[in-house]
Parts: sequence; C-alpha cells; structure tokens
Amino acid sequence: TMVSQLVKHERIETTVAKAKEVRRLADNMVQLGKEGSLCAARRAAAFVRGDDVIHKLFTELAYRYKDRAGGYTRLLRSRIRVGDAAPMAYIEFVDRENELRQSKPAVPQPPPRAALDPWTRSRLTKNFAPPKQEKSSDAEI
Repeated sequence: TMVSQLVKHERIETTVAKAKEVRRLADNMVQLGKEGSLCAARRAAAFVRGDDVIHKLFTELAYRYKDRAGGYTRLLRSRIRVGDAAPMAYIEFVDRENELRQSKPAVPQPPPRAALDPWTRSRLTKNFAPPKQEKSSDAEI
C-alpha cells in the first residue's frame, strides 16, 4: 500500500525503517514500468493497488526514468516523531517538480586503465623504490 501511495503522490513521510523497505520495492516497480511488457504489467498489478497507479507507472514514470539506470527514489530524514520518538523520513522520486532537494548531475566516469602484466609492474616499482644500501664491512671496523 505504501508503494502505491508513493507512486500516486510521489512523496510520502514515514518512518526510516519503512522508507528503506519501500525504496527497494518502489525501485522494482519503476523497473517493471520501464520494461513495459504485458508480463511486467501483470506483475506490477499483482503488487500495487489501483489502475491509476499502474497507468502512472507504465506511462509517466517509465518515460521520466527511461535513461536512468537505477536510484529512482531518495530518502531524506526529517524529524523525530513526538509520540514514540521514531525517526521520520521523506521518501520521494528524484527528477520531479517540487522536489525537496535537487538531484546531483551525473559525473562522467574516468576511462578504464589497461592492466599491467606482473613483470612490467615489478620493473616500474623498482624505479620508484629507493636503492638498497649494502652493508659494508668497513663501517664495522
């Protein structure tokens, strides 16, 4: 039910423990929406409640996150609840209007370096290591 409410409202407040669990399940539902097959629609319909929620998953959210590989939700800790001192948090979808915090831009990954064979690596480390000092017998006399 909380996953359905998150998809419907795009931001809900709950306890931190529940939010961590909802985040995992909501990301799976968005992944099904991006897949877009009939099998994925049936699997999502078996989990979330409401036709409007299914429609939103497979149209709006699938289009919004078509280029995103993962991490569709964000967890923001907010306050301590008065009644039982439970830590509360907002869970929301990223890249939406009126979000609590803007998402960070994607950082390009550095190009991968070619692996060195062990002999070349051994020769390179000798260049950087200080030369060994031989113990001379003159110093002992």
